[in-house]
Amino acid sequence: MNQERKYYGKEDFINSLSKIIKQIKNSNWSPTVIFSINRGGCIPGIYLSHQLNLKHKIIDIQLRDSTRPPDLKTIKEKIKEFDNILLVDDINDSGRTLKIIYDLKNPSKTIYNATLIYNQESKFKTDFYGKMIRRSEDKSWYVFPWEEW
Repeated sequence: MNQERKYYGKEDFINSLSKIIKQIKNSNWSPTVIFSINRGGCIPGIYLSHQLNLKHKIIDIQLRDSTRPPDLKTIKEKIKEFDNILLVDDINDSGRTLKIIYDLKNPSKTIYNATLIYNQESKFKTDFYGKMIRRSEDKSWYVFPWEEW
Protein backbone atom coordinates (compact mmCIF):
# COMPACT_ATOMS: atom_id res chain seq x y z
CA MET A 1 0.00 0.00 0.00
CA ASN A 2 1.34 3.41 -0.98
CA GLN A 3 0.77 6.06 1.69
CA GLU A 4 -0.27 9.54 0.70
CA ARG A 5 2.52 12.01 1.42
CA LYS A 6 1.60 15.15 3.34
CA TYR A 7 4.10 17.96 3.38
CA TYR A 8 4.57 19.51 6.80
CA GLY A 9 5.93 22.84 5.63
CA LYS A 10 8.06 25.40 7.41
CA GLU A 11 4.95 27.36 8.44
CA ASP A 12 3.45 24.19 10.00
CA PHE A 13 6.79 23.56 11.72
CA ILE A 14 7.03 27.08 13.20
CA ASN A 15 3.35 27.00 14.26
CA SER A 16 3.90 23.66 16.01
CA LEU A 17 7.00 24.94 17.82
CA SER A 18 5.08 28.05 18.94
CA LYS A 19 2.28 25.86 20.32
CA ILE A 20 4.77 23.62 22.12
CA ILE A 21 6.56 26.61 23.68
CA LYS A 22 3.24 28.06 24.85
CA GLN A 23 2.18 24.69 26.33
CA ILE A 24 5.50 24.38 28.20
CA LYS A 25 5.27 27.94 29.54
CA ASN A 26 1.66 27.30 30.68
CA SER A 27 2.64 24.09 32.48
CA ASN A 28 4.02 23.95 36.00
CA TRP A 29 7.28 22.47 34.75
CA SER A 30 10.52 23.83 33.31
CA PRO A 31 13.11 21.72 31.51
CA THR A 32 16.83 22.14 32.18
CA VAL A 33 17.92 20.40 28.98
CA ILE A 34 16.53 19.24 25.65
CA PHE A 35 17.27 15.74 24.39
CA SER A 36 16.53 15.36 20.70
CA ILE A 37 15.92 11.91 19.28
CA ASN A 38 18.17 11.37 16.28
CA ARG A 39 17.26 12.15 13.47
CA GLY A 40 13.73 13.50 13.39
CA GLY A 41 13.91 15.33 16.70
CA CYS A 42 17.21 17.13 16.05
CA ILE A 43 15.97 20.16 14.12
CA PRO A 44 12.90 20.85 16.30
CA GLY A 45 15.08 20.26 19.38
CA ILE A 46 17.66 22.80 18.24
CA TYR A 47 14.96 25.39 17.53
CA LEU A 48 13.43 24.78 20.97
CA SER A 49 16.82 24.96 22.70
CA HIS A 50 17.43 28.40 21.17
CA GLN A 51 13.94 29.70 21.98
CA LEU A 52 13.99 28.36 25.55
CA ASN A 53 17.72 29.07 26.07
CA LEU A 54 18.50 25.48 27.09
CA LYS A 55 21.33 23.02 26.57
CA HIS A 56 20.81 20.57 23.72
CA LYS A 57 21.86 16.90 23.62
CA ILE A 58 21.20 14.16 21.07
CA ILE A 59 19.98 10.66 21.83
CA ASP A 60 20.76 8.19 19.07
CA ILE A 61 17.87 5.75 18.90
CA GLN A 62 16.47 4.74 15.53
CA LEU A 63 13.96 1.92 15.49
CA ARG A 64 12.53 2.38 11.99
CA ASP A 65 15.64 2.94 9.86
CA SER A 66 18.28 0.91 11.68
CA THR A 67 19.13 -2.77 11.90
CA ARG A 68 21.34 -2.20 14.96
CA PRO A 69 19.78 -2.21 18.43
CA PRO A 70 20.03 1.15 20.22
CA ASP A 71 22.90 1.73 22.68
CA LEU A 72 20.72 1.88 25.79
CA LYS A 73 23.68 2.12 28.18
CA THR A 74 24.86 5.40 26.61
CA ILE A 75 21.31 6.82 26.66
CA LYS A 76 20.90 5.85 30.33
CA GLU A 77 24.21 7.60 31.18
CA LYS A 78 23.06 10.80 29.45
CA ILE A 79 19.75 10.76 31.34
CA LYS A 80 21.62 10.48 34.68
CA GLU A 81 23.27 13.87 34.09
CA PHE A 82 20.05 15.95 34.22
CA ASP A 83 16.90 16.21 36.35
CA ASN A 84 14.30 17.87 34.08
CA ILE A 85 14.56 16.60 30.53
CA LEU A 86 12.46 17.64 27.55
CA LEU A 87 12.60 14.81 25.03
CA VAL A 88 11.90 15.99 21.46
CA ASP A 89 10.95 14.03 18.34
CA ASP A 90 9.18 14.85 15.09
CA ILE A 91 6.28 12.42 15.53
CA ASN A 92 4.90 10.13 18.20
CA ASP A 93 3.33 7.48 16.02
CA SER A 94 3.39 4.18 17.92
CA GLY A 95 5.15 5.44 21.06
CA ARG A 96 7.82 2.70 20.97
CA THR A 97 10.81 5.06 20.89
CA LEU A 98 9.52 7.25 23.72
CA LYS A 99 8.67 4.24 25.89
CA ILE A 100 12.16 2.77 25.54
CA ILE A 101 13.70 6.03 26.78
CA TYR A 102 11.23 6.50 29.64
CA ASP A 103 11.88 2.93 30.79
CA LEU A 104 15.59 3.80 31.22
CA LYS A 105 15.07 6.72 33.57
CA ASN A 106 15.60 6.74 37.30
CA PRO A 107 12.38 7.56 39.23
CA SER A 108 14.03 10.72 40.62
CA LYS A 109 14.37 12.17 37.10
CA THR A 110 11.57 14.04 35.35
CA ILE A 111 11.11 13.61 31.63
CA TYR A 112 8.42 15.21 29.51
CA ASN A 113 8.21 14.95 25.76
CA ALA A 114 7.31 17.18 22.85
CA THR A 115 6.52 16.13 19.30
CA LEU A 116 5.49 18.11 16.27
CA ILE A 117 2.80 15.51 15.49
CA TYR A 118 1.07 13.36 18.10
CA ASN A 119 -0.89 10.30 17.07
CA GLN A 120 -3.63 10.32 19.70
CA GLU A 121 -3.89 6.53 19.30
CA SER A 122 -0.23 6.00 20.27
CA LYS A 123 0.41 3.70 23.19
CA PHE A 124 2.49 6.49 24.77
CA LYS A 125 1.18 9.95 25.69
CA THR A 126 2.75 13.10 24.27
CA ASP A 127 2.95 15.93 26.79
CA PHE A 128 3.45 18.88 24.41
CA TYR A 129 2.60 18.81 20.70
CA GLY A 130 1.94 20.96 17.68
CA LYS A 131 -0.61 18.85 15.81
CA MET A 132 -2.76 15.92 16.89
CA ILE A 133 -3.89 13.20 14.49
CA ARG A 134 -5.71 9.90 14.73
CA ARG A 135 -3.77 7.33 12.74
CA SER A 136 -6.93 5.30 12.09
CA GLU A 137 -8.27 8.32 10.16
CA ASP A 138 -5.02 9.87 8.87
CA LYS A 139 -2.69 7.27 7.36
CA SER A 140 -0.52 9.87 5.60
CA TRP A 141 3.26 9.81 5.58
CA TYR A 142 4.33 13.23 6.88
CA VAL A 143 7.31 14.79 5.12
CA PHE A 144 9.08 17.42 7.22
CA PRO A 145 10.95 20.40 5.70
CA TRP A 146 14.38 18.86 6.37
CA GLU A 147 13.40 15.63 4.56
CA GLU A 148 12.25 17.06 1.24
CA TRP A 149 15.53 18.40 -0.12
